[in-house]
Amino acid sequence: MLTSFRRLSKSKVGTAIIATFFVLILIGFAMSDIRNFGSGDIGFGLSSSTIAKVGDQRISDRELNDAVQRRLQQERQQNPDADYNTVARDFDRILAALIDQNALIAFASKHGFPLSKRLVDAEIAQIPETRGFNGQFSEQAYQGFLSRQRLTDRQVRQLITGGLIQRLLLGPVAVNPRVSVGMATPYASMLLEAREGEAAIIPIDMFKAGLNPTDPDLQRYYAANRARYVIPEQRVVRFARIGSEQVANVAASDQEIAAYYNSNQATYGAKQTRVLSQVVVPDQNAANAIAARAKGGASLSAAAAPAGANAAVSALGPQTREAYASVAGNNVAAAVFGAASGAVVGPLKSDFGWVVVKVDAIKTEGGKSLEQAKSEIAAKVTADKRKQAIEAIVDRLQNAVDDGSNFSEAAAQSKLEVITTPAVIANGTSRADPAYRLPPDLAPALKGAFEMAPNDPPEIVSLGEDKGYALVAPGDVTSAAPAPLASIRDKVLADWTEAEAATRARAAANAIAAKASKGTPLGKAAEETRAGLPAVRPLAARRIQIATSNEPVPPPMQALFSLEQGKSRMVADQKSRVFFVVKVNKVVPGNALLQPGLISRMQNELREALSNDYATQFLAAIRADAEVRRNESAIVAAKQRLTASGS
Repeated sequence: MLTSFRRLSKSKVGTAIIATFFVLILIGFAMSDIRNFGSGDIGFGLSSSTIAKVGDQRISDRELNDAVQRRLQQERQQNPDADYNTVARDFDRILAALIDQNALIAFASKHGFPLSKRLVDAEIAQIPETRGFNGQFSEQAYQGFLSRQRLTDRQVRQLITGGLIQRLLLGPVAVNPRVSVGMATPYASMLLEAREGEAAIIPIDMFKAGLNPTDPDLQRYYAANRARYVIPEQRVVRFARIGSEQVANVAASDQEIAAYYNSNQATYGAKQTRVLSQVVVPDQNAANAIAARAKGGASLSAAAAPAGANAAVSALGPQTREAYASVAGNNVAAAVFGAASGAVVGPLKSDFGWVVVKVDAIKTEGGKSLEQAKSEIAAKVTADKRKQAIEAIVDRLQNAVDDGSNFSEAAAQSKLEVITTPAVIANGTSRADPAYRLPPDLAPALKGAFEMAPNDPPEIVSLGEDKGYALVAPGDVTSAAPAPLASIRDKVLADWTEAEAATRARAAANAIAAKASKGTPLGKAAEETRAGLPAVRPLAARRIQIATSNEPVPPPMQALFSLEQGKSRMVADQKSRVFFVVKVNKVVPGNALLQPGLISRMQNELREALSNDYATQFLAAIRADAEVRRNESAIVAAKQRLTASGS
């Protein structure tokens, strides 16, 4: 609420409570950017590599560059396309933060305010990324954190030192300032202030009548506004697709289908399981006797009974060959799965003794015959062959280009159909042919065509997964330039008319405002323009309604609460293409004593503003104490390099 109140309070009284949030911004930057505290001896003058000097500490060009780089990394987390131009607007704030942070550290050092290593260590241990799996500080985790953040241990300690000094010096200064009822009451009363006024409406469209420019008028307007009519660079682009059309006759043969089927039995073959029972004994002679009795018709458990406790009998149930081999070994599994149903196999030597196995049953599930799987395999093999065929065409094209063939020659060698666009801009639309639409799948190739120099050799561009490729080359290139006046005369005429009408409307609005401020009733002043303007509309509101609104405040209402009683002002609403003249007829002061709750709320909001103000003033005093010296030539050079880096 107070923020909106400040935005609207442009009167002499209102400006008294405007405060800045600079300290909060400063702390955000400084926590990221402070480094190189106490680095080396400094000469009396400022070298070209020194941006500023704070007491005995210097801020180097490299230090500032590192700070800007970290700011860019932060910006790219939200906007991957950000470059140095994107963060150039923050240059002065980053430098100010570095200066203020060094001033704080210098002040703490000068006045005996040391920070112990244990205190800094404790802060490092609180960083979540420095903790191991047990939740405690881990040197290995800390080193990983340093690597990911591209920081050294020394830099981290400097960052933390700066943050602690800010917290310990600025915190007590700004904490819980006292705002008396007497201080808050006038501002709370201002929120209850009621105002009445009126607004004259001056639509731009009403001043277009009779505007008939001459050719020189249009030429002068066109010359003064050429930048508005610049046509982006246009290119005629040639494409040659390399895709399914070129390999439509490629198909899988019966031999290839059969070969694929045979080599992928894990997918298409039947799944066999066997129900097994077995006896394991440590002695080969005992195993021979058990096998003989089982093969003679005895059940496996009966055959193993004479061996007593030395025989381990088990019914294994259904087993795949792989599962059984993992237990009994490959040799045993091969013999068992090669036997017929009901057969007794063994004895066989395994890792855990001599084994006699009976195949109780064989079950076969699933699987497809070659005929059943043929259509599925044919589609898969055909797709693979066509992909390989496309890649082969691409290889031939690339070889031809590498050997010096131009676009037409390379396309002709591979018998590719050529598509030539009309002159298009980078988004694929054409001024010469408004109905033209670039095929959407060629958009990646169009992007490549606009990145190439006009004389570059053709390039092969991927159109995306499973969409093939395109050979691309630019043809005629028309550089960006203002459109000829003759081709856009209607638009220039409309723009000239709009601008002239706006000039007329603004002049009429200023004239109405001047008369109204001298005592002429607003309605009468509007009538004297003889422009047939709409009737004057009344305005009325309380300031608190405007301050607490969640919607943008209309320009007339802003003016109503920024003028003195009896005064008038012209305000523009460009979005609605209209001017307003607002006059304040009556101001009714508010009385917050009737609403003590509002006074309490105002105390809380003023307390926040005072906190920032106290911290800002204390920081200004620290800067003065630290004797800050700026190297303006080095600062200008650094800013210029920053802008150049983003170009």
